[in-house]
Amino acid sequence: MRGIIRQALEDGMALRAQCMQTLPGPLAEAAGIIADALAQGGKVLACGNGGSAADAQHFAGELVNRFETNRRGLAAIAMTHDASVITSIANDFSFDQIYARQIEALGRAGDVLLAISTSGNSPNVLRAVEQAQRQSMSVVALTGKHGGSLRNHPAVRVALHIEHPSTPRIQEMHITCLHILCSLIDRLLFGGESS
Repeated sequence: MRGIIRQALEDGMALRAQCMQTLPGPLAEAAGIIADALAQGGKVLACGNGGSAADAQHFAGELVNRFETNRRGLAAIAMTHDASVITSIANDFSFDQIYARQIEALGRAGDVLLAISTSGNSPNVLRAVEQAQRQSMSVVALTGKHGGSLRNHPAVRVALHIEHPSTPRIQEMHITCLHILCSLIDRLLFGGESS
């Protein structure tokens, strides 16, 4: 038991050290894209599957409510939580379309899609990216492993890529990235305002 615990913690620390070298530039770029869209009246639509769906909801919650400071709510929607919408699309079309169809209905030019996939190959996330591209939305991606098709998709403006074989370690870094994005977005939009 202690060996498992120690290994998980050591792997996590090593991955964070690796990400300190690879992520600062992409994180700053992604924060700028999102903050610019929000400042111009746009919104963030977020999606993913499983743990990545939870991350999409977590990020939307931090924007709509607050992160570390009190400020006005920011426009964000997690396309992962409406069971009636998701199941009707999956039933009438296919599960691969559950996010693309919502983007068709809710997305506007100037909005941002936050697309999360630890493998980079989730079909419904890739369909969402394609739909966002058709609607002139910016795409920020969170990927893992080798990045799959998502990492280098032509519609993706910036990919926050976690090069690691373990899904749990990737997801731990994804939530860290999302928290950093929240801090950066708040700073870009609201400067030094505090709670």
